[in-house]
Amino acid sequence: MLPFYLFLLLTSCSLSTQETQHKNDSLSFSFPLTSLPRSPQASPSFYSSFISQTKKAPTLKSSSVSSSPYNYRSGFKYSMILVVSLPIGTPPQTQQMILDTGSQLSWIQCHKKVPRKPPPSSVFDPSLSSSFSVLPCNHPLCKPRIPDFTLPTSCDQKRLCHYSYFYADGTLAEGNLVREKITFSRSQSTPPLILGCAEESSDAKGILGMNLGRLSFASQAKLTKFSYCVPTRQVRPGFTPTGSFYLGENPNSGGFRYINLLTFSQSQRMPNLDPLAYTVAMQGIRIGNQKLNIPISAFRPDPSGAGQTMIDSGSEFTYLVDEAYNKVREEVVRLVGPRLKKGYVYGGVSDMCFNGNAIEIGRLIGNMVFEFDKGVEIVVEKERVLADVGGGVHCVGIGRSEMLGAASNIIGNFHQQNTWVEFDLANRRVGFGKADCSRSV
Repeated sequence: MLPFYLFLLLTSCSLSTQETQHKNDSLSFSFPLTSLPRSPQASPSFYSSFISQTKKAPTLKSSSVSSSPYNYRSGFKYSMILVVSLPIGTPPQTQQMILDTGSQLSWIQCHKKVPRKPPPSSVFDPSLSSSFSVLPCNHPLCKPRIPDFTLPTSCDQKRLCHYSYFYADGTLAEGNLVREKITFSRSQSTPPLILGCAEESSDAKGILGMNLGRLSFASQAKLTKFSYCVPTRQVRPGFTPTGSFYLGENPNSGGFRYINLLTFSQSQRMPNLDPLAYTVAMQGIRIGNQKLNIPISAFRPDPSGAGQTMIDSGSEFTYLVDEAYNKVREEVVRLVGPRLKKGYVYGGVSDMCFNGNAIEIGRLIGNMVFEFDKGVEIVVEKERVLADVGGGVHCVGIGRSEMLGAASNIIGNFHQQNTWVEFDLANRRVGFGKADCSRSV
């Protein structure tokens, strides 16, 4: 079955909007949503600005976060990646962007030619926006070896700041650094933010970078928190489940359980560590009633930074370092070994795949639980342990980090289904809450 991009559609002022008043007197907006078809992939989607870099400059801590100047809420539909559509420019033009907590730079599509007829194009036309401006070559960000912004930049023939970038899954983004604002309503917009304006890209969508870097959307917009709820990834004719996305306060947060983010000083710069990621203290993994014999050290950064555990909305699958992955695979083989698809490796990263009845195999494997500190858990119910990767094949949604060229544990969005995930930037913590995300508001 053809999977779908999930995206939330922020409409122009000609459509009806619903505004609600929060206790902090800032506004929350809800908007209609729709979906777009997406071509199947041969491997899981993965976006990470850290892992895609072959060389990494030292990194400084992100800037402090002040009180959120606005609250915004919308929904999205889910297949393999989370795509939000934001109104960018003056007047606003809708841009579809992949929500990625593993990246810093946000970028939009800026091809010059746009269709004349609806539906709204995913291409941004700078000439139509009065708030658009470009960064010249003499801008500080366009100088080499900027310590907290490691994107490769150069000066192009027009004396503009040019960037060219590959993500870990092969996505290319190339263009100029610019300033532009995001307009939530007639009365609420961000100040001009530094974005990439991609004139050449292998992906039809942009990226909404939400990590802890000072140039991420979250930092530039001075958000205190943001959250999302990913519905179950089941698609049937005439139905696509929908989830929710909040900037600012979430009315559901009273039921969330929080764990602290791990922070790293400038003296802890390590070659395999991403200090701008949302790093958490994972304690272990259970499958069924069996606690796997994985040392906690496998989930903590070693002196080189290897073993870091991060929450990443831009990764579809979860990825584990070999010490943890091998123990998971041993238990899966013990439970359902004869049913494994022999010699098959999905996307070059996962060799725990099956033909046959996925529901039956999931029941034999049982629930999978990711354990964190303070007793917080992400419970993956047995019905959602296997991912449908096409062709009648289902795989445990876990891959080897080593096959990505990474040395980290990465909790991907496949294992965030039916879970509220809140990034509380002001208090440097992450909250989780069980939910039916297709019904969450």
